[in-house]
Parts: sequence; structure tokens; C-alpha cells
Amino acid sequence: MDTIAGFFSFITTPVSWIIVQFHTVYGALFGESSGWAWGLSIVSLVVLIRICLIPLFVKQIKATRAMQTLQPEMKKIQERYKNDKQRQSEEMMKLYKESGTNPLSSCLPILAQSPFFFALYHVLNAIAQGEPIGVLNQSLVDSARQAHIFGAPLAAKFTSPESVLGPLQASVTDVRVVTVVMIVLMSLSQFFTQRQLMTKNVDTSVKTPFMQQQKMLMYVFPVIFAVFGINFPVGVLVYWLTTNVWTMGQQMYVIHNNPTPGSKAQASYLERLAKKIEHSGSIRGRGRRAIVKAIVAKGRDRNPAERKFINGLNKMGFAAQPDGTVVKSEKLAADQAVDGPGATPAGAAKRQQPKRQTKAQRQAAVKAAADAAEEEAEAAEGGHPSSEPQDTTPQGAKPQGGATRAGGAGNGRSRAQSGRKGPQQRSKSSSKK
Repeated sequence: MDTIAGFFSFITTPVSWIIVQFHTVYGALFGESSGWAWGLSIVSLVVLIRICLIPLFVKQIKATRAMQTLQPEMKKIQERYKNDKQRQSEEMMKLYKESGTNPLSSCLPILAQSPFFFALYHVLNAIAQGEPIGVLNQSLVDSARQAHIFGAPLAAKFTSPESVLGPLQASVTDVRVVTVVMIVLMSLSQFFTQRQLMTKNVDTSVKTPFMQQQKMLMYVFPVIFAVFGINFPVGVLVYWLTTNVWTMGQQMYVIHNNPTPGSKAQASYLERLAKKIEHSGSIRGRGRRAIVKAIVAKGRDRNPAERKFINGLNKMGFAAQPDGTVVKSEKLAADQAVDGPGATPAGAAKRQQPKRQTKAQRQAAVKAAADAAEEEAEAAEGGHPSSEPQDTTPQGAKPQGGATRAGGAGNGRSRAQSGRKGPQQRSKSSSKK
């Protein structure tokens, strides 16, 4: 244990100094030996650390979404090289390099706050033993030993015996009740954080083993916290419960304002955004404009929620612009309307396709043409009552004999039945002089 404490000594001194500074402020309000003064000092330490870790949290969100996007490709690589683990690893690293994704980025916030967690653990452990540590001198250690949170000393554990709790002026029952309540709250906050991530902020269009792993962790992490929590001092439980509540609130903020594309949270977010645009006629906020800009840039690759959002804007007479803003324009909205994956892109002219006739329509057209040709032939017969038809044959051409009118009518019927209209042929007869 001393070796581990010495290893974390580089961070133990800064952690103890931060606690002392916060204790100076809260001690003036609640009393130097008050449990509120020391407890709020630990809570403030958590808040300060998590504020410093916000940039890493942003990287974690980007890395997690990038990993979700790569899951289909990763699955293909695993199936293709399932018998060659070395080639599989090489292809995975190649995929990470091409996409600029680092699998360890999603673990950065946890890894970054781990030294502070172990440093605080050793600070509280030293307080329990009455030993100075870091910038905590003996008087501050004695003050911290007298601090109680709901009857439980900061340095007490669930497993602490009566011999240890007696000098700290605490009973075993009080300590165990407080630690059990805090462990339950700590586990529930961890479960709720993971559950809201899986049920609201995961792309439901992609079914990958990654989702199954996250679902399993949703149940495993609370159990781990419950098992190890009985060996944590009350002060460490305060630290871990505070950081879990912070993570839960931070996750809720991200889901509400910047959800994962394709998730249920995104569909709800776009519905709220459409109502705000309808009410105000514009998009306010850089984050909202960035989301709309990304949706416009996708074009035909938009998911159903994004297509519904664009179509909803079009129906209201708004057109989303490439810079993430919207303009009121009926013409642009009509050009930008996207009803499905095969729709025309924004601004492109729509090509009219000829309507294909049904078989009944085609048969009706042929019959109508045949009737028209027959009526035309009968009209031609009635217009020349004499047996000598008008001779319109060019000069020098030899007329041919035969039953010409009947032949002409027959030709008209044959042309009508074939569905084609050709030039009318005059009946030919031998001239008698």
C-alpha cells in the first residue's frame, strides 16, 4: 500500500492542496470540523476536475460516434479474416488510421480522472489513520477525522470494525446505513447513465456487437461499483457519487442538444427544432446551425428522421441552406423536397417520365383506331357514287383494274388493326375510253 501511495504522491499533494483551499472557504461558513465543510470540499474537487476534463469528454463523444460508424466495416473484416488473427488486426489498424479514429479516445475521461481518484483514496486513508499527508498537517487531519456526514465519518468504511469507529465517535450501524445508501445511489446513477445512452442515443439502424457490449456493461458496471463500494471510505463514496451524477447530467445535456445521428434522441431533437423554426422563422445558435449544415450536406444519405425534418421544413415553405440557416422560399423548398432515397437533389430539374399505358388502354386505342379507319373508308365510298372514280393518277402512270374500293377499305382496316396510320391509297381501276 505504501508503494502505491508513493507512486501517486505526485498527485496526492495537489489534491490535498485543493481540498484545503475549498475547506478554508466552507469552514468559514459551516465550521472547520463540520461534515458539510469537508464534504462540500470533496464535491467541489470533483466539479473542478470534471470541468477540466470537458475537452476530453468532447473527444470521447466524437470517438464513440466514430466507432459506431465503423462497426459495420469492422464486422466485415472480422468475418473475412476470422481464421487469420494477425491479418485481422492489421486491417483493423488500417481502418482506424484511414478514418482517424482511436479506440482509446472513448476511455480518456476515465483514465484522466483515475489518478485523482486514487490520490483522494490515499488522502482519506491517511486521515483515517491520523497521519498527515500532502499539505494536510496534523491539525487539519484531526479536524477531518471529526467530520461526519449523516453520522458517518469521512474516513469510515462499510467494513470498518467497532475498534476503528470508536475513536471516530461513530457506530457501526450508522456507518453501514450511510454507506449502503450511497452505494445504491452510486450504482443507480451509473445504471441510468448507461441506460439512457443505450435507449436514446444509439443509432438504431446499425446492429453490431458493439451495441451488445454496451448493453452488457449497463448491468455489469453497477454490480462492480456495489462490490468495490463496500471497501471505499465515505469520502471516496461522496467523490464517486458526485462524479456519477455529473456524468449523468452531462450525458443528458448531450442527448438533448447534440444527439447521435439515427437515434431516437435525434428524431425528438429535430421535431423540437422544426417547431422552433416554424415559430421564429430562423435557426438560432451555432450548435443548431452545425447540425442542420451536416444534414444538408448528407443529401441522399440522410436517415428517415433527417428526411422527415427537411420535408417538414419544405411544407412550411422553408429551405435549409448549406451554411445551416433557413430561408423562406416556396420555390427553393419545392426544389429541395426529398421524399425518399431516389428523390431529385436540391436545385436539380426534375425529368418528366412518360406514363406507361396499361394493356386495356392499349387495346382500347387499337380498337378506336380501327373504328376510325372503317368510318373513313365508308365515308370515302359514299362520296363517289358513280362507277367512274375521279382519276387522280399522275399522267403517264398505268391504272390497274380490280375491285378498288373494297380493296381500299380492306387496307384501311388492316392499317387500323396494326395500330399504324399510313397514307391513304386510292383505288385503282382500268379506264374505259
